[in-house]
Amino acid sequence: MQIVKNMMLVTVSHIKYMQFASGTQVDFKTAARNSAKYSMGSICMGSIFIPVLGVIRGSARGVNLVSGDADEFMCSANCCSGVALKLVAYGNRWGFVQVGVYSKGIVRASTDTWEMFRRLGMEKLINSDLTSSFCFLSGVAAGSICALVGGSWALLIHKTYATEVSLYTFLIGYFMSRVAMAWVQASIAAYYVAYAENPQSQQFDSTIPDYIREIERSQVQNSQELVRTAHVESML
Repeated sequence: MQIVKNMMLVTVSHIKYMQFASGTQVDFKTAARNSAKYSMGSICMGSIFIPVLGVIRGSARGVNLVSGDADEFMCSANCCSGVALKLVAYGNRWGFVQVGVYSKGIVRASTDTWEMFRRLGMEKLINSDLTSSFCFLSGVAAGSICALVGGSWALLIHKTYATEVSLYTFLIGYFMSRVAMAWVQASIAAYYVAYAENPQSQQFDSTIPDYIREIERSQVQNSQELVRTAHVESML
């Protein structure tokens, strides 16, 4: 199911990328056939190690949040952040766009895509993107509903199998929802990549630059607030 989801991600991102980049319409069957013919190896590889890299990156961000300014955690937090930033450049879901468009390998596509984001200063925007979290929570919600319905039916009909039925229906509902939500994830990823390749294109407005400036402004305000708080505490 992970491979099916990423197959949908590559296919749809190819279609959306062509729309954003040049206004060209690509047939879904053609894009799906090209993805299956030229990119299946990269899709399978990405389906295996990109979730692992995502867990490592999420753990690193969690360590940073927990550590705060504590000196005893600063070293481990910096180490985790450095490792996570290195790994995300070699495997990320935005690389699937170039896998579909250019038939690149997943590692090369990921590194090329991340380098474009870094060159345009889009890393902060990418890191604050909540698309993946929204899709994950939607999958959990759909899986929970399926588990509730399936478990209730099993309790009435086959009580001894209620646990197994609930587990299987949760997994089915979760993955089916993730496959359906791949359309949204692919569209947003294609928009980011198409903008990063040609930010001066007439196809784009000022949405991304405005968000980047807003994020930078918010970070400056937070830094100033921390400085004022530290100054007040030192005075006390």
